[in-house]
Amino acid sequence: MKDFSSSDLKAILHSKRANIFYLEYCRVMQKDGRVLYLSEANKENLYYNIPIANTTVILLGNGTSITQAAMRMLSQAGVLVGFCGGGGTPLYMANDVEHKIEWFSPQSEYRPTEYFHSWMQFWFDDAKRLAAAKCFQQARIEYLTMVWNKDSDLKADGFVVQDSAVQEALARFHERTNAATKSSDLLLTEAQLTKVLYKFAANNTKLEGFKRNHEGSTNQVTDKANDFLNHGNYLAYGLAACTLWVLGIPHGFAVMHGKTRRGALVFDVADLIKDALVLPWAFICAKENATEQEFRQQILQAFTDHKALDFMFEQVKAIAVKGASL
Repeated sequence: MKDFSSSDLKAILHSKRANIFYLEYCRVMQKDGRVLYLSEANKENLYYNIPIANTTVILLGNGTSITQAAMRMLSQAGVLVGFCGGGGTPLYMANDVEHKIEWFSPQSEYRPTEYFHSWMQFWFDDAKRLAAAKCFQQARIEYLTMVWNKDSDLKADGFVVQDSAVQEALARFHERTNAATKSSDLLLTEAQLTKVLYKFAANNTKLEGFKRNHEGSTNQVTDKANDFLNHGNYLAYGLAACTLWVLGIPHGFAVMHGKTRRGALVFDVADLIKDALVLPWAFICAKENATEQEFRQQILQAFTDHKALDFMFEQVKAIAVKGASL
């Protein structure tokens, strides 16, 4: 195989990359200078190309293996890799983030340091770190408002910001966020808003008896909604981890989820898009009895349509650049 520089694969910025792959029951390998995955069907070997220069994350599910040569090419292309269970959750092994939400980051120590330096200018100051957290919280609502006002498919299923219950919840959210004096206040306010949005989504999609359960539901009707929420959230974590790796900001320097929680900044960044995209589509796909693959295709398309990765990059860079002025 002919060696190449990682710069050869950076014509597409990470923020503009379109692909996240979830693979299962296959072997990922390098062949003729490309990364492929091999699957078997009707006693025939089938090879499929992975466009690594346009890929942010690869999740390897049940029954997968990967060669060293493939990992080397993925690393050179700046693709994050995670090993996970069926359906994309949970993540079993990688490095740098919390026990079930971890990623193998491409090993490059030559990334720009400007955003990390800017982040450090405010991170050790409690008041400035709180101000950064408030910026994240306001941005997630701005994104939700923009997406729900723009997306005709979501509107067709009743996901409109103008609903009185949503408006009341958002007004309360803004009031409590502005008044917060510590990160725990923000986490409580976030939890209260999400609870309202879950109820709103369950009513819209007629999923009676929904109760959020991260380990799965005891009600068969709402099992899929919980599973899809978990699945979509993990995909959002992948985009967040990619954003932070590219910008050179370590995952442990969170602004809201806790200074000592490993990988908490990934959760902060993923929260920017979860309410706007993952939450409504999890309920809609559950109502339509979609398969995991259909849900995954839908949520990845929504990420692309609404430039979720772009938005993550913009917000993290904006907060880093503000730095000491927060």
